[in-house]
Amino acid sequence: MPEFQINLLGEMSVLRRGEPVSLPASKKTRALLALLVLTGRPHRRDRLCEIFWELPDDPRASLRWSLSKLRAVVDDSDRPRIIADRERIRITPDTCPTDIGRLRAMQDDDNVPIGSLIEAFESLSEGLLLGSELSNQPEFDSWLQAERQKIDEMKAEFAARIGRHPDITPDRALAYAEIHRQLMPFSRAAAAFLIRINRQLGNQETVTRLQQHFTRHFAEAGLDWYNDRESEAKSVQPEPLGERRDIMLEKQLIHFCRSDDGVTIAYAEIGQGPPLVKAANWLSHLELDWNAPIWSPLFRELARHHRFIRYDERGNGLSDWLVPEISLNSFVTDLETVVEATGLTRFPLLGISQGAAVSVEYAVRHPDRVSHLILFGGYPSGWRIAADEQTIREREAVLALTENGWGQENTAYRHIFSATFMPDASVETLAWFDEFQRRTTSPQNAVRFLSAFGDIDVRDSLARIAVPTLVLHSRGDLRIPWTVGRDLAASIPGAQFVLLESNNHLLLEGEPAASQFVQSVRDFLA
Repeated sequence: MPEFQINLLGEMSVLRRGEPVSLPASKKTRALLALLVLTGRPHRRDRLCEIFWELPDDPRASLRWSLSKLRAVVDDSDRPRIIADRERIRITPDTCPTDIGRLRAMQDDDNVPIGSLIEAFESLSEGLLLGSELSNQPEFDSWLQAERQKIDEMKAEFAARIGRHPDITPDRALAYAEIHRQLMPFSRAAAAFLIRINRQLGNQETVTRLQQHFTRHFAEAGLDWYNDRESEAKSVQPEPLGERRDIMLEKQLIHFCRSDDGVTIAYAEIGQGPPLVKAANWLSHLELDWNAPIWSPLFRELARHHRFIRYDERGNGLSDWLVPEISLNSFVTDLETVVEATGLTRFPLLGISQGAAVSVEYAVRHPDRVSHLILFGGYPSGWRIAADEQTIREREAVLALTENGWGQENTAYRHIFSATFMPDASVETLAWFDEFQRRTTSPQNAVRFLSAFGDIDVRDSLARIAVPTLVLHSRGDLRIPWTVGRDLAASIPGAQFVLLESNNHLLLEGEPAASQFVQSVRDFLA
């Protein structure tokens, strides 16, 4: 037991030499401590005031009062843990060990005994920051929901490790296999392992029932799944994009890096071969979309022959949600941060939707880094640029609807985007995308993203692109008309243009345009 520790699982507690310390009575003050500790980076005072306090109160005075209460709890006379200046406040992670930090260290240790894994799993089952919700502070609650989702994903990983541990019997492994499957409903590996454990236990009726259920469950989501009788890698139906190898069951490696302004960015890589980097776009979540009915087939196909690298941009997914800036410039610097973290020197760059503008700007800033540029469904300028008054009024109305309705159970607000992204999608796929968007970012950040997209303008950069460029666009795209893609290609020296026969801004598995997209990219890179 360290001399000082903050426990965030269950109800938050602070321990000194193993003994609990009395916490401030104010829920907002305790929530502030949790946010500073979990994020581990500096926060601007004005952003913290926006998150926790509102007018007509005096937010800055409330923040100062909360900090004074927290210093009495966490600071030592010779070692202040809360570092603050006139602009920013932070608690450095190395001064505040946490129970979650200890469990994260165990994730990277392959030699953890079964007893310790079970203890970690039970700790995670207590939940994160119980009773810490702030009903009148929706931005904090959105952040808390995202952090709890990360805990569920960690819990699923520990359940899988316990179930597969050589020191556990099949009857005990079954319970953990079922929990892993519940927490990761679109994981083929979780489904296959649950069937294998039941087969080892002789539960043939259960095996048959599960096989039927998984076939139907994954098919409704537009996915296939794998039978584990021999290798957990046998497909139960033909692959629309050609034969796939065991990349389908490889585990992507998720890493974290930190931008110059202190924002933590999550990035993932999978596959072997020459690199291929994908710039982030609306919206993403490295774990949820890896098993998604929309992107997953395309991502996995690209990973067959490449070291495929993608990331969650700031404000959504596994990256920090509470960020000081969301803009084109921050999108580009996040891409720069990820590239530096991977150690790549030269690579092809893929940009989809607004990620195309991010990729254009990166290629102009770093012409020595980008070998090929691939842009799909892209646009060089946002909706505020050269728009008429009617268009601006319509877009501003959508921003207001988004802020008020994004986090609600009613999907009508999010469905505004889903239906225009993929007009040909099934009802099940649209429902999945509606829910995916809700879980991927907060209402406040959704508005910030949409507003930032409106300010994008890389028109002056197009003529300066000096690398081979491929531009692809769907003919019936309802979000971005195909003529925008055509004009984008015409403005880039020597760019190729491929028009895909699709109505979808995001390509669906099984439609011919998806295969055409993959083949065009392969031919271009070859």
